[in-house]
Amino acid sequence: MGRVGSSPICGREVAAVLDIRFSRALKLMLMLAIADEHDSTALSSAQLAGKLDANPSLVRKLLVPLVDAGLVVCAKGRAGGARLGRPADDITLAEIYRCAVGDKPLWNCSPHGEQVCLVTEHASEYFAKLTAEAEEAVLASLGDRTLADSVRELRSLSDKRAAMS
Repeated sequence: MGRVGSSPICGREVAAVLDIRFSRALKLMLMLAIADEHDSTALSSAQLAGKLDANPSLVRKLLVPLVDAGLVVCAKGRAGGARLGRPADDITLAEIYRCAVGDKPLWNCSPHGEQVCLVTEHASEYFAKLTAEAEEAVLASLGDRTLADSVRELRSLSDKRAAMS
């Protein structure tokens, strides 16, 4: 989930924990959107896992909140699998983000310590406000983009790469 790297501030080795649920959920949704364009059959968790280089059980866990929100429908059995629950033009990236991360804040404040100065006395309150503002900006940016917009952007990137070859 994270990686160890060098801190630009102090030069020490630190664990940089990066949450990848949104990026994986978005990739999964993009795959379903492209399959939907081709009237393809539903994609199984094993097929999606193969494309995501992930475990099928992880894919099933990613699908649960997407299904609960109606963004994906799943059918069990031999002919089952996942498909979009709504047209790609009607699904925003903000919806996918909310499903992927749930109520987890964008950032977490470090634990409370002894309140000995201006910073330690008010840092948690300040950080909570800063986090709320940043998350609001993220959601606003993602709310302006649909899944279909994202597929078009991917195709544009692919066309540019092909033109450069």
